[in-house]
Amino acid sequence: MTPASVQRGDGPVVLGVPHSGTYLPADIFDRLTPLGQSLADADWHVDRLYEGLLPGATMVKANFHRYVVDANRDPAGASLYPGQNTTGLVPMTDFDGHALWRDPPDEEEIEARRATWHQPYHAALNAELERVKAMHGVAVLYDCHSIRSRAPYLFEGTLPDFNIGTNSGATCDPRLERAASEACKRARDYSMVVNGRFLGGWTTRQYGRPLSGVHAIQMELAQSTYLATETAPFDYDDDKAGLIREHLALVLEALERTAYQLRGT
Repeated sequence: MTPASVQRGDGPVVLGVPHSGTYLPADIFDRLTPLGQSLADADWHVDRLYEGLLPGATMVKANFHRYVVDANRDPAGASLYPGQNTTGLVPMTDFDGHALWRDPPDEEEIEARRATWHQPYHAALNAELERVKAMHGVAVLYDCHSIRSRAPYLFEGTLPDFNIGTNSGATCDPRLERAASEACKRARDYSMVVNGRFLGGWTTRQYGRPLSGVHAIQMELAQSTYLATETAPFDYDDDKAGLIREHLALVLEALERTAYQLRGT
């Protein structure tokens, strides 16, 4: 299994998909608890949800599960949200705070996983951002995520449907943040927030350098918007997904239009 898959397009938008992969090497899978072996914390079917929404978009997908190593965490191990519950480079607990490992990896193994899986995914993502920027003078990374709508260990209450993160405006031109938020606001049957519980993960913060021409924005979707159930077997609901795909397409189209406008500024 290769760490990353790339579907290359010729437009300015790059879709990052770090958490929809479900592959674990057998020796790693066998060391997980039965709870861990359920793979519950995947961003289930996110690659399918975004497939074909924006002609010309590039998609870079991590094929491995986040329990191998989390492609959206700082490789140095720094917390994204100091003082709040979160999960690390190799998660030791699930999103409910329950232990995942019968035999947890040590620091040496975590480093080996980082080099084998995390680094190649980011090498592929960075290469596509550089290619797109060379073509257009600008690149917009849209990092695709989802999570169940209720996870008390991580946040209180029910998560809004659309959760836009730009690290409080630091990772993209304000026109891009505005374009995404206005498109979400027009989806009247859905709730939304900008820079709420999710400000954007390591990927968004690492690549979002507006002054260099690379902009990044994270979208964390509540899984209730497109799954039949947020518990096993995590089935994709074609009707729900069809509705939200219409709105996600409008978000991506708005970002693409804005990216072309940014080329002249």
